[in-house]
Amino acid sequence: MNNSELQKIKQRYNIVGNCDGLNHALDVALQVAPTDLSVLVVGESGVGKEIIPRVIHDNSPRRRERYFAINCGSIPEGTIDSELFGHEKGSFTGAIGESEGYFGVANKGTIFLDEVGELPLATQARLLRVLETGEYIRVGGQEIRKTNVRIVAATNANMRKAISEGRFREDLYYRLNTIPIQVPPLRDRGDDIVLLFRLFAMQMGEKYHLPKITLTEDARKLLVHYKWPGNVRQLKNITEQMSVLSEKREIDAEELKKFIPEDPESTQLATINKPGQHSYESEREILYKILYELKGNVSDLRRDMTSLRKQLDEARQLSGAAAFNNGFIAADNTSVPAFNPASHVQAFVPTSAEEAEAEEIKAEPESLNLSDLGRQMVEKALERNGGNRKKAAQELGISDRTLYRRIKQYGLEKDK
Repeated sequence: MNNSELQKIKQRYNIVGNCDGLNHALDVALQVAPTDLSVLVVGESGVGKEIIPRVIHDNSPRRRERYFAINCGSIPEGTIDSELFGHEKGSFTGAIGESEGYFGVANKGTIFLDEVGELPLATQARLLRVLETGEYIRVGGQEIRKTNVRIVAATNANMRKAISEGRFREDLYYRLNTIPIQVPPLRDRGDDIVLLFRLFAMQMGEKYHLPKITLTEDARKLLVHYKWPGNVRQLKNITEQMSVLSEKREIDAEELKKFIPEDPESTQLATINKPGQHSYESEREILYKILYELKGNVSDLRRDMTSLRKQLDEARQLSGAAAFNNGFIAADNTSVPAFNPASHVQAFVPTSAEEAEAEEIKAEPESLNLSDLGRQMVEKALERNGGNRKKAAQELGISDRTLYRRIKQYGLEKDK
């Protein structure tokens, strides 16, 4: 196809760009349009795959017949067979009448199946039969019906991977992939990115009566070298965002970085924060939760140490110091290895009642501080959940009964 014919097609469908990959995709679409061969359009999400089926239909002998674009991923699995192939009256609950389905209504026309990789396996088998024989049966029916439909499919999924994982039929893939057309991602289109930016900026200015935004040279370089994981859709969103939110009408690189995500693999738009703005609320909540959990660990440790101290005191009374020095403790004719309490126990367990009492007194202030933190944690959780104790317990990671006990312990019953 010569360049003039290609430019006419671009003007007709408002296609912006001159990269080789885009020109090749349009060229293949126009060559295959006069035939009835199945076409599979492949490309990432947001590259504009929906334009290719429209070009094929409008330049085919079927251009005067009906054209349907169907998003296979948006139709529930339980109703997609009925939507595509129709149903008989009473075939399922709510089927108060007959339905021809898209394949019946679009006879002699074209059906564009977008996100074809999302079709259920049962529907894939029905579609394969239509492609091979042109025959189908309505849901709940027995009569074999004929249809003459041109099918163009599109997907952004890795079909080879879907086949290997058993999510897509290999025979259907080869039937759909008679003529493959690859739509290039935006990051491979070079200067087309700047052309698309100008188009979207002009459209925003005309639609909302805003001054048109422009780019400086450094901003153009940044725009061209960005990876654009969301492709044309992401570029349009960012252009519209800058047109409305940016105070500048000439966008430089620094201003552009406020709207482009810092992570080049991310599809999320960058949030605009004022300089010096920072929220410590989440950090404080994390610290509260850690300290609250730490309190339980400290309490468990003290309980274990108290139990160990009692066991050692009983062992001293029963066996005496000689049993420890000999290395074994005899009890009911059973020998167990002994250990030296001087090296293993004295560092943790007080050797006298006075020292034990002193340890309890020293530990008391820490317990009080942790108790205050626990009270604050419970109060915060109840406040965030509007006094709902069940939700507050789930947030704190404790059971409902434990939370009720804490509320009673901290004297929060009257408040809550």
